[in-house]
Amino acid sequence: MGISAEPIIYGLIFVAVLVLVEGIYLTVFGKSIRLNSKVNRRLELLEKGETRDEVLEQLRKEMTQHMNSRSIPLYSLLGDRAQKANLAFSPRQLVLVILLLGALAFAGLTLGTEAGLTTRIITCVVMSVGGVYLWVDRKARKRLALIEEQLPDAVELMVRSLRVGHPFSSAISIVAREVADPLGSEFGVISDESAYGGDVSESLQALAERMGLQDLRFLALAVTIQQQSGGNLAEILDGLAKVIRARFKLFRRVRAITAEAKWSGMFLSAFPIAALVGINVLDPNYYADVRNTAIFLPACIIVAGFLVINVIFMKIMVNIKV
Repeated sequence: MGISAEPIIYGLIFVAVLVLVEGIYLTVFGKSIRLNSKVNRRLELLEKGETRDEVLEQLRKEMTQHMNSRSIPLYSLLGDRAQKANLAFSPRQLVLVILLLGALAFAGLTLGTEAGLTTRIITCVVMSVGGVYLWVDRKARKRLALIEEQLPDAVELMVRSLRVGHPFSSAISIVAREVADPLGSEFGVISDESAYGGDVSESLQALAERMGLQDLRFLALAVTIQQQSGGNLAEILDGLAKVIRARFKLFRRVRAITAEAKWSGMFLSAFPIAALVGINVLDPNYYADVRNTAIFLPACIIVAGFLVINVIFMKIMVNIKV
């Protein structure tokens, strides 16, 4: 019984794509990423001597560059997630990384497998685009989770500022100075826009839509309602901070309760694929007797359909809205 190395090579090349994109990112931007973990990017730029309007222009450009570049080929799939991740890569740099990884994957498939040219091209495109998308999506999820964790403390800081007599624009400025990234620079942009005549509620709504977070939408809506109808903004934000913190705790609890079901769903979804790869590695001719029959391809399509349905229903079952 011969052992086929091709499935292992495919897996190793895909893992290499994920490792390489992270390695390239850390090599190019590693130093600035470490600095941003200690002080938010807006304050860092101001400390370097740049003027406030220059910093605002640069940050606004960085915060919208990915959404404005979705017309670039292969980039429309990445634009939204790349914007939420606020990648240091520019859109063109990210496309170049995809092309570089695709070329490396094609070289690896050419040297390590006997697949046809069409198969190699399709596989390297899927690996490069899919690998970069998974990497960008992980960055976006991590950044959004950190914003959700920072937001209750930021709102409570605004409440304390309002209660000692500061106007709301000053409360926003205090959050921009005292809170680390990613939320610090986001609120810094809102503070600068307010200083140059922008409407705070509109800036908050733009931030909420760009991030796609429900808690930020609550904050923007609360500020908008208070501006239109009046009322004690400190009390409104204090209640909002308690609601956000309670939602955050409940979400963590739900995630802990559903962790077993999520891992079970992942296992049930991955096991058929792992079993198929294992069979082909251990015995490449296992399906030789039935591969050319009329029912083989329809059966494969039906099984793949059931697998996709399983993934969808498992996600629906554990996706509890809080």
